[in-house]
Amino acid sequence: MKKFLPLLLLAITPACYASLSHSISSSTKLTVGGASTSASRLGSSYSVSGTGVDTTYTAGGNAVANGVGSLVISSGVGTAPDLTVTQDVPANSFSFSQSFTQADAIAGSAVTTGDTPNFSDNVVSIAGGTAGNLAGTITSAGAITLTAGGHNTEAVGQVITTLIVD
Repeated sequence: MKKFLPLLLLAITPACYASLSHSISSSTKLTVGGASTSASRLGSSYSVSGTGVDTTYTAGGNAVANGVGSLVISSGVGTAPDLTVTQDVPANSFSFSQSFTQADAIAGSAVTTGDTPNFSDNVVSIAGGTAGNLAGTITSAGAITLTAGGHNTEAVGQVITTLIVD
């Protein structure tokens, strides 16, 4: 009877139900970047401010009094007006300020990668990548081996193991 006691205990033990899910996924990503150049073109700007002064500029061959003129745009690039400024009342206080920023010329064709375009603001140029020895492997044991390539390349490897017990 003592031999059957463990079997009897197992028979009265309540049943346990469980769900088990296991997955393994692996991947490599090898990228060779393309050539690119980006730039921001600087635009023209013109500003004038003052007190206690008289201004004159010429527009279309005629003198215009008490005006500040405007930018003359040609091929996308502005030119400041020719402004003459005189003190309104001699010996009185006055102030005058004038500023002009000339725009970058508009390019006639796309820039060659690596060359500097005729833009003056925020120029970034990236040469195209070369694969070289770029490689990536993942063994069945989950070991990742990545080999660097030439410039402008990327190698990423990952193994994801998931075990879910409900």
